[in-house]
Amino acid sequence: MIRMARITENVLFVPIVCLALVLLFNLFTNAGFFEITAKQNNVGNWVLTGNLISVLNNASELVILAIGMTLITSAAGGQDISVGACVAIAGGVILKILAADAETPVLAAVAAGCLTAMAFGAFNGALVSVFNIQPMIATLILFTAGRPVSSWITGGLSPRVANPVLDAVGNVIPGIPVPTPIFFAILSMMLIFLALKFTNLGLYAQSVGINEKAARLVGLSPGRIKFIQFVIMGLCVGIVAFIKVSRVGSIQYNYIAKDIEMDAILAVALGGNLLGGGKFSMVGSIIGAYTIQAITTTLLANSIPSDALPAYKAIVIIILVVIQAPVVKELWQKYRNGGQAWHSFTKTL
Repeated sequence: MIRMARITENVLFVPIVCLALVLLFNLFTNAGFFEITAKQNNVGNWVLTGNLISVLNNASELVILAIGMTLITSAAGGQDISVGACVAIAGGVILKILAADAETPVLAAVAAGCLTAMAFGAFNGALVSVFNIQPMIATLILFTAGRPVSSWITGGLSPRVANPVLDAVGNVIPGIPVPTPIFFAILSMMLIFLALKFTNLGLYAQSVGINEKAARLVGLSPGRIKFIQFVIMGLCVGIVAFIKVSRVGSIQYNYIAKDIEMDAILAVALGGNLLGGGKFSMVGSIIGAYTIQAITTTLLANSIPSDALPAYKAIVIIILVVIQAPVVKELWQKYRNGGQAWHSFTKTL
C-alpha cells in the first residue's frame, strides 16, 4: 500500500493514466485507431497517415504553447488567455510581409512575427509584473482586442501565399514522410529541457510562484522573472503562428487557433500542475497536451460535433480543478494515512 501511495503521489501519475485510458478506450472501440500507413499527398510526396500520426501532428502547436503556459502558471500563479488572439496577430504579420513582397525571405517574415508576438507578450508581462494585475485579467485585453488587431494588420482580408517553404513547414519536407510540425514540437521540447537543465529558469519561476516574498528576500526580482516568462510565451506564440499559417498558406483571423488557450491551460492542469503556481512538471504538461489532442481525435472519430468539443474539455477542467482542491487533497491524505495505519496494525498481528 505504501508503494502504491508513492506511485499515486507522483506528479506524472494523472497525465499518464489519462493518456492510457484514452488509448485503451480506442483499443477496445476502434482498433483501426492505431493503424499507420504511408500515402502520397496531392503533390506526390509520401507522408505517414493515421490517427496516431494525426495526434502527434495536430498536437504540435499545443505542445509548444503548453511549454510557455507552464512557465507562466508556475511564476505568476495565473494563465495567459490571449495566446490564441496573439497567434492571429503574429500570423497576420507573417503573411502580410510575404504577400507584400514574394522575394522577402521567409525567415525574415517569421522573425518579424516572433518579435511582434514577444512584444505583445512583454505587454502582458508588464501589466502583471509592474502593475500587479492578475494574469487572466491582464491578458483579457488582448483576448478581446487581438483578433481585431490581426484584421487591421491584414486589412480585413485573408492573404494567401504560395511558398514552398511554408508548404514544407506546414506539411512534409520532400523525402521525409513525417509531418514537419512534429519536428518543431520535438525541437521546442529539447530546447526547454536544455534551458531547465543548464539555467535557473525553472528554479526561479518555481521560487517566485511558491513564495514571492521569500524569493525577494534571497535577491530575486519576482517582477522581472514573471516578465521573462511572458516574453518566452510570446516566442512560443510566434512559432505556433508560423506553423499555423504554413499549414494552409493563409489566415482567417477569426478562426485561427480558436480556443487553443483553453487547451493549453487544460494541458498544464492535466499535467499535474497546480493552476495557482509553484512547482511544475514540464513533462506532465507535454503529456497533457498529447492527451488532449488524443481526446479531441477520439471524440471526432466518434462523430462528436466540433462545436461541442469545448464543453467536453470544460468538464475535464472542472474535474481536474476539483481533484486539486485543498479539501479533496486533505481527504485523500486522511484516507491514505488511515490505510497505512490499518496496514501497520494488521502487520503486527
